[in-house]
Amino acid sequence: MTLLLGLVFVLLVWFSWRYAWWRWPVSERYPRILMYHMIAPHRRGARFNGLRVPPEQFEKQLCWLREHGWHCVTVSELIEQADNLPAKTVAITFDDGYADNCVTALPLLEKYDCKATLYLVVDRFNRDWSTRRKAHHDEGELKDEAKLSDAQVRAMLASGRVELGAHSVTHANFLKLNTEQAHREIVHARHQLRSAFSAPVKSFAYPFGLYRPGHVALVREAGYSSAVTTQEGIDNPADRDDLQLRRIKVSGRDNLLAFRLRLRSGRRGW
Repeated sequence: MTLLLGLVFVLLVWFSWRYAWWRWPVSERYPRILMYHMIAPHRRGARFNGLRVPPEQFEKQLCWLREHGWHCVTVSELIEQADNLPAKTVAITFDDGYADNCVTALPLLEKYDCKATLYLVVDRFNRDWSTRRKAHHDEGELKDEAKLSDAQVRAMLASGRVELGAHSVTHANFLKLNTEQAHREIVHARHQLRSAFSAPVKSFAYPFGLYRPGHVALVREAGYSSAVTTQEGIDNPADRDDLQLRRIKVSGRDNLLAFRLRLRSGRRGW
């Protein structure tokens, strides 16, 4: 009996640590921004499976959002319509520019009547940007991942479901850049994307979520009206900084319960 009680206690502790069910819920009047990267099956032994949300898992998440009354907008709509957004508003975002965003994610967005913001790296081909954050991440895993072609980006924009945002020119680590280099990554990304796709580019995503206060000023000067970070959480529209928006990280290792709890509080387990 003692052993059984001990096992139950351990399981309760693990469940509480894993899911943080006890976190106080954030008001549904506050919009959520979800951060995705790839919609793709896991790869055996791969380092970045957390960035790969399996298609069936993504579909379950979209289905749950629709069935529970969540209203989907782009990040720019979240900013521009701030005073008129209904409760249960969510913005889906995709970082980097992986080909599966068009091949796999777009049909599911259409199926469940959802929108998304694509934060695209301009020079995204044959780059292993993971090494720019941690040098030992040198397996080439992200370099070898198929990236969106310009034609695929145009198809996403033509669907009317996707807004184009900038994610720098080369997915640089801004903490290692001087002011001139950072200016190029921020300003040129917007100019090049607008020129290539004849689309407005109003929002920016800080690569790796790494930046300094001076970079926020550069983003503002470049003409972006919003920018997203990798800081976890849900912003109160009354006092948020539109150039430092928090997001909810959606991991490929999350089940639907974890997704629902993260949407509820804005944060993952302990």
